[in-house]
Amino acid sequence: MEVIELLKELLKFRSITPDDDGAMNYITLLMSEFDAKLLDINGVKNLILSKKFGDGLNLCFAGHIDVVPPGDGWSSDPFEPEQKDGYIYARGAQDMKSGVAAILQACKDAREFDGSLTIILTSDEEGDGIYGTKEALKYLKDNNSLPDFAIVAEPTSTNKIGDMIKIGRRGSINGVIKVNGIQGHAAYPSKCINPIHQASAVLANFAGYDMDAGSRYFDPSKIVITDIRGGMEVCNVTPSELKIMFNIRNSDLTSYEDVKQYCEHIFNGLDYELTLKESSKPFLTDADSKIVTNLIDSINRICGVRPELSTTGGTSDARYFAAFGVPVVEFGVVNDRIHALNERVSIDEVAKLYEVFSDLIRYFK
Repeated sequence: MEVIELLKELLKFRSITPDDDGAMNYITLLMSEFDAKLLDINGVKNLILSKKFGDGLNLCFAGHIDVVPPGDGWSSDPFEPEQKDGYIYARGAQDMKSGVAAILQACKDAREFDGSLTIILTSDEEGDGIYGTKEALKYLKDNNSLPDFAIVAEPTSTNKIGDMIKIGRRGSINGVIKVNGIQGHAAYPSKCINPIHQASAVLANFAGYDMDAGSRYFDPSKIVITDIRGGMEVCNVTPSELKIMFNIRNSDLTSYEDVKQYCEHIFNGLDYELTLKESSKPFLTDADSKIVTNLIDSINRICGVRPELSTTGGTSDARYFAAFGVPVVEFGVVNDRIHALNERVSIDEVAKLYEVFSDLIRYFK
């Protein structure tokens, strides 16, 4: 099966972020019927492939060729794919060279489509992502070639291929609150300002607080404290400051400004400093969007299941499509060994993913 052989070839590239190890050149030659644009930005490779079949919609498939470091303890060479018992073992097998292989083979085999097909691949998804997919989309926007719809082939299935697609993602806001005090001897508390005592009076209304009630597709945006530290780990000196670190995976019902205002409300009256950083914004694609309904139909025809629509998990490059106003979904193989030792993917899942993408291209309307 061609898609499986292609996957094996992709898995041989030691494409640890942001190094593509030559994979983009290989893919450009493979997809010779597509127009190719390579954007090399600060060591990050971004490949845009496009082919116009007709005057209809522009459908985009996207993914990343880069992988995380393999680590030690593998049963086989992580960059020499091993096929065994219906699986292929290698770094990137699930996340996400299986998705890239299915994209490339489905688009390569496409003979008819009422519109244009675009493929965006980057070598910087597992890293900061600053010079990756976002830059490719900027280029397309500047050239009036933004896609109408997009699908990112991240591994989204849970128990079997086709049981879940992502129609959105939560955002992520990291915060640090530093409560200032005056250090002193524990025997003379009146001569100190103990930031731990001050913070403890308000933490009950902060730790684990739900910023919203959630919605059909999003859980509540909960404040999760990840670290609290202060003092010198001795029993007779009060600390001069207390640092509280937290994260919020926020829905589209809670914004950066909402979090900032709530922190200011809770810690009002204390001598504190607040630092907030929004690493990604939440997004949600309409469940009635063409990309969602057509993908559901293709999954049902090929896999015989109706997928759950979800927004769970961390972040992905789908957020960049949403930021450019492109309706986007994510769909791929089962996610159970990504970033783990002896990462593997089911051969049957890869074959079905290719068939789903081929079916989507064939019947997209």
